[in-house]
Amino acid sequence: MIVVSDATPLIGLAAIGRLEILRELFDEIYIPQAVYDETVTHGREEGLAKKEIAKANWIHIERVKDRLAVNVLLDELDLGEVETIILAMELNADWVLMDERKGRRKLSQLNISKIGTIGVLLKAKEFGLISALRYELENLQKNGFTISQTVIDEVLKMAGE
Repeated sequence: MIVVSDATPLIGLAAIGRLEILRELFDEIYIPQAVYDETVTHGREEGLAKKEIAKANWIHIERVKDRLAVNVLLDELDLGEVETIILAMELNADWVLMDERKGRRKLSQLNISKIGTIGVLLKAKEFGLISALRYELENLQKNGFTISQTVIDEVLKMAGE
């Protein structure tokens, strides 16, 4: 299975000490150079998130080849999202990890399967990798993730909590 990730799911999961869930669910993750730069090289994220992402040897950094496609999409999205989408197309990815609404909309237009941070945590609960989804969602919120109460209620219901 080929999975490409944008920055936000990596940052969010690393910030709550759950980056390893991605390895357990997907084995390997591919990220474009722009996402590595955003999360590690020039990342505003300090501490655990930056270090965890940098040392994860199962996260592979790939350079996007189609620079013209990148330049075309830059009118709509930021560089990390654009490179994530183009890399997913180049690798014929099975899944893209992305939270940003505009990026997810573009993935839908391109018929590329997507899952966000909360979806990853829900899958982790389904596979028994975490015991309580509510705790993880609260932890995400404490680390700066904005999650509406409606989404929290819906996801907890899906998780049987």
